[in-house]
Amino acid sequence: MQDTIRVAVVGISGYTGAELARLLAAHPRFELTMATSRDNEGRPLQELFPELRDTGQGELVVSAPDTEDIAARCDLAFLAVPNGAAMEMAALLLDKGIKVVDLSADFRLRENKTYTYWYGMEHTRSELLQEAVYGLPELYADRIAKARLVANPGCYPTSAILGLYPALAEGMIHPEGLILDSKSGASGAGKKLKPDFLFCEIENDFRPYGLGGVHRHTPEIEQELSGVAGKDLTVSFNPHLLPVDRGIISTMYADAAMGASLDDIAAAYSSRYRDTGWIRVLPQGEIPRLSSVRGSMYCDIGIIQDRRSGKMIFVSAIDNLCRGASGQALANANLMLGLDMGAGLGPRVV
Repeated sequence: MQDTIRVAVVGISGYTGAELARLLAAHPRFELTMATSRDNEGRPLQELFPELRDTGQGELVVSAPDTEDIAARCDLAFLAVPNGAAMEMAALLLDKGIKVVDLSADFRLRENKTYTYWYGMEHTRSELLQEAVYGLPELYADRIAKARLVANPGCYPTSAILGLYPALAEGMIHPEGLILDSKSGASGAGKKLKPDFLFCEIENDFRPYGLGGVHRHTPEIEQELSGVAGKDLTVSFNPHLLPVDRGIISTMYADAAMGASLDDIAAAYSSRYRDTGWIRVLPQGEIPRLSSVRGSMYCDIGIIQDRRSGKMIFVSAIDNLCRGASGQALANANLMLGLDMGAGLGPRVV
């Protein structure tokens, strides 16, 4: 019998923590041995998430976060905590030999000054920014497998980077003038009470927010796409709130490079993503939809060309909680611990 690998979810009560608990319940090797939440200390998990009854982890009692306790009881920790809260905790756990997958933004940006500008706080563990590996498996699986600290990507960046990566890598679109128009379900805003995200506020509504180059995912998208393109680039990133609970649709506009046809670009996507497992390049003319990726690790990509303007249009669809957060974190943990990347993450559309 293979040894059990002990894991902790720090910040279990949020949407990403709940999604991690759901996924871990079916994992063949990982055992959730510690779940933390300051607000729910002392409660069994099945009180927070009744769906976890009879899964083997429903009776696990939630505890307060303590790095000494985590290090004694776990081999890897998922940090599903707010921005700013992960940096010190991650450093302390790393010092104790515990691998860390951080689902906050604390280690996604490589430059301290960039983090400070966009998140309004000083990074107290900036020495770890260059060590942290950006956790997008399709691009960085080899590095993730050797890492002790992985920065789990944001949900919007996941959809945008996967949607544009082959075209930029092959030089088939111009990196200048990229427009990214993304729409997310309300769970992307987190679980804290915010009047703008109450059911009566979002139902029968659809609205943009964070326009004008101010959304915090902008530098993350630019950092990773610049690396793919081999030059610094600037994007116009425009998020919107959908009246649904989960899912992201990103529609991206670019100018085709000289000589790059729709057929050429579609072939490049099929070639790049042929063996990735979770990325499905749809037949020409088919457009992704949220219902096809819900609760799964799939990223569906459609490629269209505006026959009048010639603009290339790339559409990607992901589930923001699974592919855009917790499922991706689990894939990264699998790689870090020498397991198959897809362990516990089979096809799941719910």
